Amino acid sequence: MRNLFSATLGAYVTDSATEPTDDFELPWRRRSGSAPALSLHVAIVWSLEEPERVGQVAALADGAWLGRGEPEPDETGTRLGFRSARPGASRAETAAPWLEASRLSRQQLRFSEVALESAVVESVGRCPLAVNGSPVTRATIKPGDAITLRNAMVLLVTQRRASGEAVRHADDAFPFGEADANGFVGESPALWGLREALGFAARSREHVLLLGESGSGKELSARAIHAQSTRAARGMVSRNAATLPEALVDAELFGNARNYPNPGMAERQGLLGEAHESTLFLDEIGELPASAQSHLLRVMDQGDYQRLGEASQRRSDFRLIAATNREPAALKHDFAARFPLRVRLPGLNERLEDVPLLVKRILLRLCESSDGLVERFFERRQGHVAEPRIEPELVEHLLRHRYSTHVRELERLLWLAISTSQDDFIAATPELLRELVPGSEREAPEPDRQAIEQALASSRGNVTRAARLLGLRNRYVLYRLMKKVGLDTPTSES
Repeated sequence: MRNLFSATLGAYVTDSATEPTDDFELPWRRRSGSAPALSLHVAIVWSLEEPERVGQVAALADGAWLGRGEPEPDETGTRLGFRSARPGASRAETAAPWLEASRLSRQQLRFSEVALESAVVESVGRCPLAVNGSPVTRATIKPGDAITLRNAMVLLVTQRRASGEAVRHADDAFPFGEADANGFVGESPALWGLREALGFAARSREHVLLLGESGSGKELSARAIHAQSTRAARGMVSRNAATLPEALVDAELFGNARNYPNPGMAERQGLLGEAHESTLFLDEIGELPASAQSHLLRVMDQGDYQRLGEASQRRSDFRLIAATNREPAALKHDFAARFPLRVRLPGLNERLEDVPLLVKRILLRLCESSDGLVERFFERRQGHVAEPRIEPELVEHLLRHRYSTHVRELERLLWLAISTSQDDFIAATPELLRELVPGSEREAPEPDRQAIEQALASSRGNVTRAARLLGLRNRYVLYRLMKKVGLDTPTSES
């Protein structure tokens, strides 16, 4: 068995039937024969003044600056230029215009000690800095961390290829950040890798096994394979295998003759008959009884089968796409062997960059389903619905959350935020924060001495208010941190 990795981490195609020849070009391989190296990047995931930049990325380097406007002639180091990057697209190498947000200083953040797994960020501008919700002036950052410039911008630290990946058949027909023709939303390398893996599977005639956790988009992936295949002219036949009654599973799959097995029983075509010259998608295939898995072997190999109560053979020219949230070993071994192509779907934890883009699309769909919510929560530009009004803390919490049911879980959290927000923007309400699983958020660094001094100055020495500004549970946590960094306790709580 040999893995054919798609363009990124988190999605792959496995061809267990045919070994690729030496001259076969793997989807991620450059002509030099090696994949481009990973490097540390930051992605814009929220911007108050430039929301159209959400999804753009910039590569970090030692001495790099983040700030407003074009580089000054005497400026040392490299100013970050953000780009709307797509793998394999020539424009991925072209920097977008420089940041113009008025709340940023000309030089706002400085990056140093940049490596593959970490970097150091330092605040040198007027906009307060927080990492994973904790105010700091200098901190070590790693992939998955959220960098917040208060009321201006939220960035996500991520790993990407150093330059545009060589993804074949990259579809540039849809606007950056919007849904593609198959309904997928996202510009992360993981999602582009999935697009490539699904396109590769669509061009094959083999049966396909989709592997992914609940909510990761298995049915959407099955429809994408079908839509890009030569069978797209006929509608895909879809059924959840868990809903097939064990006593009737053969009749559901293969069909039955009239009056069989009981008098008065109607003739049934069966899923295989319905899927002739098309695609049969069976979700939760791991729930199919082992006996039924055995009964499918012959028809998967040759297309021959019999309806219950009939002696004659029938033939179905179908392609089976099955999906499961289990490992392939949970299937009957000879049944699993009939799926030479396997596509693993990345979950949200593997493509956090896409969360803000999904948030925008999901919020619009949810708000359109209830009267008045679009007018309340969305900006309008030139008469058209544009951007949702979202509190940056909400985006930050959604990025730091560990997802178990992925898009379904994100939708549930957004419904809760909508229903409990009191103003004309969608907020990280107390009800939402209580729903987040304790311990499921990425660790935040402790506030440093300078951040503590700034909070105490802003609160005029009131430790309780300073603790609240720093996002700490109570003033006793702040007392401990003050002792740790060598600060004296204020003599008054006034």
